[in-house]
Amino acid sequence: MLQLQLPHQRSTSTMKIAASLLVFAGSAAAFAPAASSSRSNRDVALNAAERSQSMPFMNRPALLDGSMAGDVGFDPLGLSNINDVGIDLYWLREAELKHCRLAMLAVLGFVEVEIFGPAPGNEMATAKNQMDAFWQFWNAHPQYIAFGLIMIAIAETVSGIATTTGRESGMREPGNFGFDPLSFSKGDPAKYERLKLSEVKNGRLAMWAAAGLILQGCTTGHGGVENMVQALSDNSF
Repeated sequence: MLQLQLPHQRSTSTMKIAASLLVFAGSAAAFAPAASSSRSNRDVALNAAERSQSMPFMNRPALLDGSMAGDVGFDPLGLSNINDVGIDLYWLREAELKHCRLAMLAVLGFVEVEIFGPAPGNEMATAKNQMDAFWQFWNAHPQYIAFGLIMIAIAETVSGIATTTGRESGMREPGNFGFDPLSFSKGDPAKYERLKLSEVKNGRLAMWAAAGLILQGCTTGHGGVENMVQALSDNSF
């Protein structure tokens, strides 16, 4: 009788061991989703870090790491990857800041002359549209325009030398000519960074504004302020 019970007991023990293994396997499986979720969260965070801040559906350009003021990873044409014929990210940044500053001065000049009239010595430029005013001035004093072009060439030469030497030495930030009469760079570093960001933002806006003023003047024959007032009066919006 004892011999008949032993196989049964061994079978029962085997079943208990198998059941225990199943319980442990189920417990281990319960932790699997959490581990998978953790890996998924890490992957999402890593993927988000590699995405462009301005265009989250595109990868962040490799060289646009956010270290420059106004850098939000916007480069759909891949211009930041150019490194040929003396053109690279340093050169492009220098050009952007130069055009930002020029555009801000241009927009201010457009609006100021349209509202207050021509500057002393430019009385012949009476047109509200600055494109027409330019040709009025050219017809009266072309030598002034030629002198202006010569000064621009000199300024571009100095800028080109500064850009080349700064790029080679790595000691000069793009667009930095040491012009800081109010000593902003010597004050609070956080405030100085905000000012650099403001310069870039306003400069980019000014480039669009200058392009709009020029295009509008060529197509309508009127100044930007005059067109805006006309649009408001006609409820053109």
